[in-house]
Amino acid sequence: MRFFKLDGTCSLANTSEQFSMTKFSIKNSKLKFPSELRFDLASRDWVIIATGRARRPETFKKEKHKQDVVSPRDCPFCDISTQGLPTLVFNKGKEIKLASDGKVPKNWTTIVIPNKYPAFSPHPELNKRIEGGLYESINAVGFHEVVISRDHKKHLAQFSSAQVKEVIDVYQKRYLDLMKEKFVNHISIFHNHGKEAGASISHPHSQIITTPLIDTDLKSALLNSRRYFKARKKCIYCLMGEWEKKNKKRVVFENNGFLAVCPFASKSAFEVIISPKKHLPYFERITEKEKRELAEAFRVVLKKLYKGLNNPAYNFYLRTAPCDNKKYDYYHWHWTILPKTSIWAGFEIGTEMEISTIEPEKAAEYLRKQ
Repeated sequence: MRFFKLDGTCSLANTSEQFSMTKFSIKNSKLKFPSELRFDLASRDWVIIATGRARRPETFKKEKHKQDVVSPRDCPFCDISTQGLPTLVFNKGKEIKLASDGKVPKNWTTIVIPNKYPAFSPHPELNKRIEGGLYESINAVGFHEVVISRDHKKHLAQFSSAQVKEVIDVYQKRYLDLMKEKFVNHISIFHNHGKEAGASISHPHSQIITTPLIDTDLKSALLNSRRYFKARKKCIYCLMGEWEKKNKKRVVFENNGFLAVCPFASKSAFEVIISPKKHLPYFERITEKEKRELAEAFRVVLKKLYKGLNNPAYNFYLRTAPCDNKKYDYYHWHWTILPKTSIWAGFEIGTEMEISTIEPEKAAEYLRKQ
């Protein structure tokens, strides 16, 4: 949420410098206030850390999650021959060349296919249209693909680092190929695990969608990053990463190349962001060494969430600089993992202001022990 006001007594604007308190007073500053508003430097949003009704970390583990009851016999991804012609096939870390007849090799371990029910489809023109001088529309031109792992029951949290790296290899390869296509200015890579997270098919899979537009959240992050870089001559994400490494209380895991933290202004309980320690704007330029380190970070964090929260539903998604031929040297790519630990209700929907029921520091401490 970018602006929020409390009866004229407390004004929260869209920058921390503009924060002001006029008629608000606390008689005893030593008393811990029941909730806390935290400012997200990257998005410039405020989130609520509801310490007044905070939950103990271990209570999340006791929650029951909807489990998959679909057998491999009824799974469309287990019989890959029923799907469209693949665009990429891997076997144990190596790309397999497709046969001229389009048949899928039997030894595939990760495969990419076109989505049967795409949100975006290839088309030679955008065909902009105006209705009544008010409403604008264009064709939803793009690509919508599915990245499928072979094992029906084994999820990413149970993968080895080598298996996770293969998935990252596939993400990068498809990104590099798709960014060359017409009308591809932004590529979204995301993974839904569990029904609560929107996974309509339980078989482990990710999705890749390209769009001619850049979504508003990424636009906002790019704008804020540029403003900060222009004013301070430093990357905002690098500075946050340096502080988290020094502070350590929100760090879940780190290796030579990557840092995984529960962010200061977490949008949900147990949110984790994995980002490179080096300043890197473009995910598609990731090296082999960096992919191995990223795979280790992903495996460790997902396993901790799996163990600590009893296999929760979650989404993870990539935030990286667009591929629209503009320079974004001030941005810093990263992955966000959002466990589904709560349901948005009227307040969250109406204000777009998230409420988290556990302090990120306690969430990180709990995950470190898993």
